[in-house]
Amino acid sequence: MHRILTRVFPIVAAACVLAACGSDAPTGVGLSGSAPTTGAPEPIAGQAITLVTHDSFWVSPGTLEAFTAETGVTVTIEYAGDTGMMVATSILTAGNPIGDVMYGVDNTFLQRALDADLFEAYESPALVNVPESLQLDPGHRVTPIDFGDVCANYWIDRFDDDLPVPSTLADLADPAYKGLLVVENPETSSPGLAFLLATIAEFGDGWEDYWRSLRDNDVAVTAGWEDAYYGEFVSGGGDRPIVISYASSPPAEVIYADPPVDTAPTGVITNTCFRQVEFAGILAGTTHRAAAEALIDFLLSDTFQEDIPLNMFVFPASTTADLPQAFIDHVVLPDDPHTLAHADIGANRNAWTERWTEIVLR
Repeated sequence: MHRILTRVFPIVAAACVLAACGSDAPTGVGLSGSAPTTGAPEPIAGQAITLVTHDSFWVSPGTLEAFTAETGVTVTIEYAGDTGMMVATSILTAGNPIGDVMYGVDNTFLQRALDADLFEAYESPALVNVPESLQLDPGHRVTPIDFGDVCANYWIDRFDDDLPVPSTLADLADPAYKGLLVVENPETSSPGLAFLLATIAEFGDGWEDYWRSLRDNDVAVTAGWEDAYYGEFVSGGGDRPIVISYASSPPAEVIYADPPVDTAPTGVITNTCFRQVEFAGILAGTTHRAAAEALIDFLLSDTFQEDIPLNMFVFPASTTADLPQAFIDHVVLPDDPHTLAHADIGANRNAWTERWTEIVLR
């Protein structure tokens, strides 16, 4: 469950078409269910390409084999650590990439990747099924594949009429909830960083005072999600009933419950959520451009998109894929999640996390 939940959307997938990315770009090979392409397709059958991704990437057996069956292209997975390490490694090898496509760079690291010119632009025909709100790069250097919301989760049975569930970020700093919250360090944890960004989006210049209030309210801080969720939080035997986790955590509680349960023991405080969007991009310098385009299209196909939720517990980007019933029954997504421009995150992330450390840990 740790592997599943360490990364964090309506489901995205469409029948995919491999199309040219420019007047001198090769025309691709249509995948099943796609409209026929025009021009002389570049032969890609028999090629092998590498997908560079983070360590939490996981798909069902047979998923990437379906891509091979349709295109003749085989895919090798190159795991490159967490998202930050993956981006850093790719920057060091820019122009001579360790793979052909990168999957998993999110909006918290996107600007760093764009500034380093890691990607070649490609506008997939399948983007017609992806909401504009997820298409953060108008230059199409990256393609949104999935999204997820980092939110405060709570253990339902610990709250009642005498202690109602908090409903806002401000409530978490109320003395009524003293000693009840556990968060992750934003310098070492993706959900920890997302929660910090939610507070900055909510309070603006007042975010530092907010964190002083949380510190005074006895907030607990852990290095990562697992230590928080399965250590301090009630789910793992801890005594804190509020934890920073994901909007997809409640269905995971049901799916992995032993003995089985029909309802999730946890809920989500939707007014606290920050939206993370994950992207894929063609790495600059690839020698397999047409095959890389085909893989981007496949990542937006129903085959891949419908495989995402129960393996990585995030939401596909396309509007054509069906969600698993557990997500329909047990997920509540925020109507208006917190967001920040990826350029602002890129420009300020280090200063924000350093200031957070000074306020909360020193």
